Amino acid sequence: MKTLIILLVLIAVIALPILLVIGLYNGLVQLRNRYKNAFAQIDVQLKRRHDLIPNLVETVKAYMKHERETLEAVITARNAATSALAQAQSGTPGSMTQLANAESGLSGVLGRLFALSESYPELRSNQNMLQLQEELTSTESKVAFARQAYNDAVMNFNNKLEMFPSNFIAGMFRFVPATSFEVSTDGERDSVSVSF
Repeated sequence: MKTLIILLVLIAVIALPILLVIGLYNGLVQLRNRYKNAFAQIDVQLKRRHDLIPNLVETVKAYMKHERETLEAVITARNAATSALAQAQSGTPGSMTQLANAESGLSGVLGRLFALSESYPELRSNQNMLQLQEELTSTESKVAFARQAYNDAVMNFNNKLEMFPSNFIAGMFRFVPATSFEVSTDGERDSVSVSF
């Protein structure tokens, strides 16, 4: 009987730390998968935004023949943002910062485009332009919500990486902190006006 009790205590002493490590590891994996899923939601909305831009440029092009450099800047910024999005999907270091900078640049040139379009009354009343404006506004809101959800998931994951005792498990299994999708410039903090 005494041997059985000693054996049970020994099993419990061995099993408890193993179960603790398994639980902490699984918790870290779950949080990592949450922030990756949250980034996938940003990815969907940014792709939608990037897909709307060529339609916007085509609609505007007929009316703004003398604004060629602005239209080219929009296309260049869109291509840079699309490229940065692909890099961010691969998870390379610094890719989230590059994505934030590229999206900030894209927002800036879109703002310039919308400001110029105010000079063209027939463009402001164009049905395609109004529809694109509505879709872009909706997409901008969805990007903001997706980015907030992503940053919340990243914060939860990074907190878990730094908290005791999961920080030991994170170090042992080489979990690395995730990068938030931060607003990169003060100009991006201002809302983009898309009214016509």
